[in-house]
Amino acid sequence: METLQPDDPAELGTYRLLRRLGAGGMGRVYLARSPGGRTVAVKVVRPDLAADGDFRDRFRHEVEIAKAVSGRFTAPVVDADPDAPLPWLATSYVLGPDLTDVVATHGALPERTVRALAAGLAAALQEVHAAGLIHRDMKPSNVLLAADGPRVIDFGIARAVDGNRMTQTGVVVGSPGYMSPEQALGQDISTAGDVFSLGAVLAFAATGRGTFGHGAVSHASLLYQVVHGEPDLEGVPQQLLGLVRACLAKDPAHRPAPSEIVRALAPQGVEGVLSDWLPSAVASTIATHAAGILDLEAPQPSQTPIAASFGPAPAMADETPASTTTPSPGYGYPAVPGHVSTPVAAYGGLGPGYATPPGGAPTPGYGTTAPAYGAHEQPFAVGPSSTRATASTGHSRRRVLGLALGGAAAVAAAGGGTAWWLGQDEDSKSTASGTSGEPAEENFTTPPAGVAPQPLWHETAAEDSTTTDVPLLTYEGLLLVSGDPLVAYDVKTSETRWSKPDVCAPGSQLLFHDGKVFLTDGGTEGVLVARDVKSGKEVWRSRLGKALGVEGTIAIDDKYVYVTATDYGQAASATKYRTAVAAISHSTGKKVWLQHRDWGTRDYDVQGSVSGKYLVYTDSNYNLTVRDTATGDQLWTQKIGDDWAWQPTVADGLVFLPGEKLTAVDAETGRTRWTLSPKGRRGFNNPAVIDGVLYVSDYDRGIWAVDVKTHKRIWLCEDQDRGGAESFVRVGTTLYCAAGPLSGGVIALEAKTGDVRWTWTDSTDSGAPWQIAPAGNRLLVTNGPEIYAMPAV
Repeated sequence: METLQPDDPAELGTYRLLRRLGAGGMGRVYLARSPGGRTVAVKVVRPDLAADGDFRDRFRHEVEIAKAVSGRFTAPVVDADPDAPLPWLATSYVLGPDLTDVVATHGALPERTVRALAAGLAAALQEVHAAGLIHRDMKPSNVLLAADGPRVIDFGIARAVDGNRMTQTGVVVGSPGYMSPEQALGQDISTAGDVFSLGAVLAFAATGRGTFGHGAVSHASLLYQVVHGEPDLEGVPQQLLGLVRACLAKDPAHRPAPSEIVRALAPQGVEGVLSDWLPSAVASTIATHAAGILDLEAPQPSQTPIAASFGPAPAMADETPASTTTPSPGYGYPAVPGHVSTPVAAYGGLGPGYATPPGGAPTPGYGTTAPAYGAHEQPFAVGPSSTRATASTGHSRRRVLGLALGGAAAVAAAGGGTAWWLGQDEDSKSTASGTSGEPAEENFTTPPAGVAPQPLWHETAAEDSTTTDVPLLTYEGLLLVSGDPLVAYDVKTSETRWSKPDVCAPGSQLLFHDGKVFLTDGGTEGVLVARDVKSGKEVWRSRLGKALGVEGTIAIDDKYVYVTATDYGQAASATKYRTAVAAISHSTGKKVWLQHRDWGTRDYDVQGSVSGKYLVYTDSNYNLTVRDTATGDQLWTQKIGDDWAWQPTVADGLVFLPGEKLTAVDAETGRTRWTLSPKGRRGFNNPAVIDGVLYVSDYDRGIWAVDVKTHKRIWLCEDQDRGGAESFVRVGTTLYCAAGPLSGGVIALEAKTGDVRWTWTDSTDSGAPWQIAPAGNRLLVTNGPEIYAMPAV
């Protein structure tokens, strides 16, 4: 920032000029103030360009387009006069340094700052793209860091300078370390090109170096690496690695859309992640600089006429520079010839930014010497401006991609990372296969690590119509979600295949066998009803006896449905009756056995499982009870502490009890066989056993795999970013976990190693536990009333 010189105007329109910020191919840029006290950056066009009628027409058109970009995370045009003797425009002045200066002084930014930066920049791209523009020059020096969030600058005006010259065959537009491969090849670009540049900017912010080369690297080398090389992402935090890698995909169709990045990084809104987002040293410097800007006073008015006050025009690409003075970083570099094999030249920008503070003395940490990597940010072009924005020519052919980023408190959209479904084969069909009752596998592309699938479809059930803590049921291409009405959704299309009101009592489990689902009527008539899953029609109903009413279901095996019942023939008072447990044949609907429970037990508070000869259930009197499935005889019962609201896990003759330690007790005797210590972590949630491996989460969000026979830990995953996993399914070599209710979502892990493949969540905080169930090569997922189908990839 420099004091005004004699050849500088004192005013432009109604704006009083305060300081000269810099110069570039289009003209000069000044710090100015409106009559109302608003601080702006005013860009003034060179006299030779002002005399070009075609230029004025293009400039006027671009000003109108740029005015439409008036978002929270851009520096919008606030005023302009394209008909003035020297056309000018004023943009909001951002009180903050550019990302290049911040990294040069403070080094790589912390993960939380980069995460917030990514959300803000993606939101900025949404604003730019919504106006029909493509930025084409997203780079660190065009990103300003203000106390309340980042700002993207220098968009929407360059096309007026470049005109048709920017569309000439063989012309490369942009900054070589940050442009997309298609941009580097001179091909048509879409909004996905800006996403590639965003990925490169985030990698720079997270590592402090260019991802395709840094230091004294030639432009030609950078362009080659962008097109053919792999990005150097060493040092990018694991939680952000998937996002950055996906943004840098060579194929534009495989990059996420800005809106998906915003949803993944900031599901509750971008403002929430920008609270105290900057490191204290950066924030302190910004505050000092802001105070100096606000204290600036305009110099005494100059008597020099505006039209004659501009001095020599800045040099063009094929001209000798009018001055050898090097402007402050980010505000224009002398033009230099391009590489002989690439007909391009490099130029500095015009954007307002942060160079030398008021008074001329460099602010600590933000000197006037350009860092070594600054040259890599200089844009390539035949025209004389650093800013490249073009009207969008239409939507890219990219399929809708979904992103989930992780973070200790929010989404993967990162621990695991980020990413999206890379696409389904559109000719794939879903058909019944064998007797599994599942649709045939579909051809979903397996994404790289950190890339999570976007939902294939999404439905929202009616408010308060579902029971969120009941596991889902999938069968022959149908999904059933417990609730009233009971609805069967088509797994592939989400269409409602059938809906039955008043057949599924609140809290009813969806016990299934041989094409039938077994439901109670919640005590209305005291019956158990079997319904055909495909049609919802009633198959049979069962009564236990005149004085016996079925209250709820407990579990199901290959022969019987186990239920709780009330015996109205045994009463302790007019309102207290004895409860019982019964087994009903699910092939005939006939009662097999009935065993009374102790007085004082309730008929509605039982949760249970069955494995082999053992029926195991808990109740609200804090009892764990095991019965023989053949006779109903009680084998043993014992107290289980102060928590009973969990469904017992039974496998390999063991019952597994959650708590401060994970305890395995003998299902036959009730004796403890082994315990597992959390080893410094807090206690365990309820586990699941799949093919001899026990999977369980701890209270610190860790996920464990334990060998049931040896009770030795196989692996421990500590870096997933969702809440505590509460249910587990395995499809192929991947373990899928449903987390929640706090920080809920889906976690995909390598079943053998526990490595995080991806995590995903939506932006809905339902407060309910998430549920997950497989259906062929799909996952069906619920978050409260929100229902999703996802590829099991």
